Formats: sequence, C-alpha cells, structure tokens
Amino acid sequence: MTAFRHEFHPTSLREYDIRGIVGKTLSSADAFAIGRCFGSIVVRGGGKKVAVGYDGRLSSPELEAQLVAGLVACGLEVARIGCGPTPMLYYAAYALGADGAAMVTGSHNPPDYNGFKMMLGKKPFFGSQIQEIGTMAAAGDVVPEASGSSTQVDISEEYIARLIKDYDGGDRALKVVWDPGNGSGAEITRRLVTRLPGEHTVINGEIDGRFPNHHPDPTVLKNLEQIIAEVKKQGADLGIAFDGDADRIGAVDGEGNMLFGDQLLVVLARDVLKANPGGTIIADVKASQVLFDEVAKAGGNPLMWKTGHSLIKAKMAETKAPLAGEMSGHIFFADKWYGFDDAPYSAIRLLGIVARSGESLAQMRDALPKVINTPELRFNCPDERKFGVITEVKERLARSGANVQDVDGVRVLTEDGWWLLRASNTQAVLVARAEAKTEEGLERLKALLAEQVEASGLQAPDFSGENAGH
Repeated sequence: MTAFRHEFHPTSLREYDIRGIVGKTLSSADAFAIGRCFGSIVVRGGGKKVAVGYDGRLSSPELEAQLVAGLVACGLEVARIGCGPTPMLYYAAYALGADGAAMVTGSHNPPDYNGFKMMLGKKPFFGSQIQEIGTMAAAGDVVPEASGSSTQVDISEEYIARLIKDYDGGDRALKVVWDPGNGSGAEITRRLVTRLPGEHTVINGEIDGRFPNHHPDPTVLKNLEQIIAEVKKQGADLGIAFDGDADRIGAVDGEGNMLFGDQLLVVLARDVLKANPGGTIIADVKASQVLFDEVAKAGGNPLMWKTGHSLIKAKMAETKAPLAGEMSGHIFFADKWYGFDDAPYSAIRLLGIVARSGESLAQMRDALPKVINTPELRFNCPDERKFGVITEVKERLARSGANVQDVDGVRVLTEDGWWLLRASNTQAVLVARAEAKTEEGLERLKALLAEQVEASGLQAPDFSGENAGH
C-alpha cells in the first residue's frame, strides 16, 4: 500500500468550493485526493454513504471517476447519480439518506474550468472545511485504505416528480420559454416541461460542455439575448434561464425585461409570506433596499446577510427562514422544500405564482418602486490587502459618524440611497455597488465611494458602465 500525500494548486481551494482550470490548476489527481480526504472526514464522522454527481463539462466524467475512486478507497458506499444539475445531487443526498455529497461542476465558469461542491450531512461544506482538505492531503492524514463500493443510481425521475408535486398553478396555460444554456440542467428541463400545463419551448436544450450558444450565467444581460428574442417572438408570458449547473436562475418577463435576483425574490417572498406570516426572508448585502422594504410591507422579517450561497444556507438553518436569495440568482426555498439552491424548483414556484395571479410578471416588475443603481463593479485588489482596505474604510466611516451596516463589508446609508464596498471571498477583488432614487443622488453616492477607495491608496472603480434602472 503506497502512502497517500498530495499538494493542491494554491488557487484551487476556495471559500465555497474547489475550482480551477483543468490541466493547469486542477487535475484528476486532485479529484482522487478530494475523494480520499473528504471521504476520510465522512468516515471519521461515522458516515458510510456519499452521493456523487457531475455536470456536462468535457472534463467532468474523468474527474468524477477519480473522485469516486478516492471515496471508495476510504471504504465508503458511493451512489453515483450521473450527469445532471447540482440541485438534483442535493436532492439525492436527502432521498438516499447519504452522509455526504460531492458534485463535479464548474458552475457558470468558462468551459476549461471545473471544480467540486460538497455537502457534509445535510449542511454545506465550505470555508475552513475546504482548507482542511488541503492540510490533510499535504500531511497524508487519511483513513487507512479500505474496499468500498459504488453503484449507479438514476434519481432523475423521482427528482422531477418531486419538483412537479409543488406546482400550484392549476391548469392555466402559460406560454414559457426555457434556456438551460446547454448546461447540466438541460435534460431535466426538457423532461420537466412535458409535465406542466401550457406551451413550453426549450432552447439550448442539449447538454454541451463547450457552451456553444452563450456563456451559462443568467444574471448577465448579454447571455439572455437569445431567450429575450424568443420570448418576444412567441409572445410568451415569461422566460426562465439556468446557469451551467442549474443552481442559479434568471428570469425575463413577457416584455423581454430581465428581473434581477432581488426583484425575483420580492415576487417569491410575497407568496411565501402568505403561508408563513412574519417569516424571515434573507438576502445578501448587494440586494436593493426595495427588496427589504417590500418584504417588511408584506409582513415579513427582512434580514440582510453575507454574500455566498454556503453562508446564506447556514443562516437559513439558524433562523428557520422559509426563503432566501442572492443577487447572483441563488434562490433557497425551505418552504415545502429542503433549503438548498435549486433553479428548477424556483422556476416551478414562480410559474405557480404567475399562473394564479391576475397580473403578468411584467406588471409585477413594473409595480415595484423605481430606483437607479450601478451594476456590481469588481476591481482588482491584492488578496493580502482586500480585507485590510475594508477595515480602513470602516474605521474612517465610524469616525465620520456615517450610518453603516457592516454585516459583510460596508453598506453606507445616506438620504440619497446606499453604497456598498466588500471584499470578494473568492477573488483578488473588491466589489462595489450603489443605489439611489435619482441620477443626481447616484452621482453623489459614487463620489463618496470613490473618495473612500482612493483614501486607501487604490484606484476608484470605473463607473462609466450604464446604470441599471431597477
């Protein structure tokens, strides 16, 4: 028996997942090491079974095979659910009673990227836990080699049936365009729509890891051009798009307008709060003030929290929130569902709301209070400097008596609106955003933000991009 030891590329172990460029910063040897180390954590915790899935990237089958080999070498029973969306793997972890789950996915990154997302028990595996995998691999700190087993399990039919169970729109025939973006949710989407009332068109409905039609990120307007054109051409009620592994959703109304993640959350929250009066609705710090105000107006308890799907999931479990969401399109239902981010499930709930409502999605969007905001701006800042910059800004703002929310970076409230500056957990960048009721107010907020960034010796972000009406 050869002793196990392994070194990961220093950039691959991230805050929420393990990710890299295949052949450069991520390899099949990494996949085996992840299986060996994550598997050892599961075994040491008394676990016996792990569910594994993979996305449609060209490199995913080989990485999945090596991941499984590492898990089996720990003596575990591995349930291999094959190629599909990340939320289907999360569902499998519940349905199969697994002690952990690991998904091979590059999410919405370019085709040459890939990575791994994990669950331990029913909780996200992130932060220091991911760093622990690197420490264990370098030290060879794994359980003794043993003979586990692996079996193929097709959970797709059960998953689709469970999704459909919560469709509550009756028989109203909506016309819907779907774009799974050639991602791993494509086949599930094609099968799902055949069970729904109405008229459904699926574009980019073949799984293709080269993503030949557009980049699989539905929060970027450019990637929605195809679905917007199709919605208008067909006179559809709405369009629904998924990212590369279908854990993030994008939506387009019948007039071809994109709904931002926070606007979508308002629509979903109002409905969820009817069954959960006074319920906590969580959103990340990048969300519009409109969302927090509308949740309160609907009788909910709005909670602003840190950006990051793992952090939001953990906060949901702690507060027993029935719903949470991020600007990035991660939507988490604990109302009737399991608390994980699932774009096909969010789509089912959205369709039910529109079908039951006397209003179109476009009317719901148009009725929201109008504000003007910048897109999310990312600008370079060295990893070793980014958190220090936030601390400096926080201290200066405290001295000036500014109204600051500091749950994640600084979100500064003024009479004009708010501006945000936070350090990214996954990249060597700072993230900025601002929102106001007027163009003049937005200019004042941008000037305040720029002043703080420059006071810490950095170049202010470029605000020359168009402001988003929101």
